[in-house]
Amino acid sequence: MTDYANLRITYSKSTLHEEDLPPDPLTQFERWFAEARDVFEEPNGMVCSTADAAGAVSSRSVLLKGVDARGFTFFTNYGSRKGRDLAENPNVSLLFPWYDLHRQVIVIGVAERVTREETLAYFAQRPHGHRVGAWASAQSTVLPGGRAELEQRFADADARYPEGSDVPVPEFWGGFLVRPSSIEFWAGRRNRLHDRLRYRAPSVGAPLDSAWHLERLSP
Repeated sequence: MTDYANLRITYSKSTLHEEDLPPDPLTQFERWFAEARDVFEEPNGMVCSTADAAGAVSSRSVLLKGVDARGFTFFTNYGSRKGRDLAENPNVSLLFPWYDLHRQVIVIGVAERVTREETLAYFAQRPHGHRVGAWASAQSTVLPGGRAELEQRFADADARYPEGSDVPVPEFWGGFLVRPSSIEFWAGRRNRLHDRLRYRAPSVGAPLDSAWHLERLSP
């Protein structure tokens, strides 16, 4: 049996000092993201945690598809579990687990749907198969017919929208913008005395490229 209790490493690859951080979280995120791109195949992979109206929590990995002064953007099926959760309870957490760099970024905020124009612009950039797949998958629902049912749904959608044709955006598909209230930058240190520096928004909806309150948290 695996000895889980003794699986550990010494964190020593990163440090965080208040005087080295910019006044705004957007600049700091882009600095770390640029370094993560050199290490990870999908540096934009993030864990998205949501809760429904009853407080039942669920998490899954999604891909960041945009970040600007407004916040962080990702796209999904609005009928998926995360889509339904966010319709009931817009509070959300995003975690970027850059373990090989001994770093994490934790975003806490509120999600809202992006405009249809923003969804249309992103959907048009997706590969043909990804656009067809959006029509084929009723995300998070049970497939009584197993994998074969999913493959048939894709084949049917692909026949409707063959390669080279225009694939419309499903009404049930689109983006979410997460407007953060806090963004924490975590760097692993020896003896579990990690660096945790958190930016807090000075006001609701404060732009990420403006000055935020910076505070150090106990590890």
